[in-house]
Amino acid sequence: MKLKRTVFRRWLSVLVLVGLPAAASFAQSKAPVAAAVALKGHDTVAYFTEKRPVMGSAQNGYVWDGSRYLFSSVKNREAFAANPDRYAPQFSGLCATGLSMGMKTAADPNVWKIVDGKLYVFSSVEAKQMVDKDPALLARSHQTWKGAK
Repeated sequence: MKLKRTVFRRWLSVLVLVGLPAAASFAQSKAPVAAAVALKGHDTVAYFTEKRPVMGSAQNGYVWDGSRYLFSSVKNREAFAANPDRYAPQFSGLCATGLSMGMKTAADPNVWKIVDGKLYVFSSVEAKQMVDKDPALLARSHQTWKGAK
């Protein structure tokens, strides 16, 4: 019995010694994960300056808070970089109405609203209309978002 344990331990030691360097080299060879594109590529600054959704360009990209934002101009990219909290969509671009109900729902960047200087996006026109009728939903969304972080 003692001999079986000794053989097992030696065999386990060999596996660990051989396996660890291989696992470490595998982990190091992994390519970094690219940041997800925010607002499906729409320029978040344009909602404020042009009062409409405008597609951004990969040439004018900027990574912030784990997402890659695309801008239609260098000027907009620089404005965002100088003050991302001012221009970034609330709730990382999730549907504000869905979040008020505890759901993390993808938003349609063509359905949006600016309230108190903050950009909110919605999954549908109906979801936006719900907030138009009951602005308290945004307060619930903020509470849910704080709890989810």
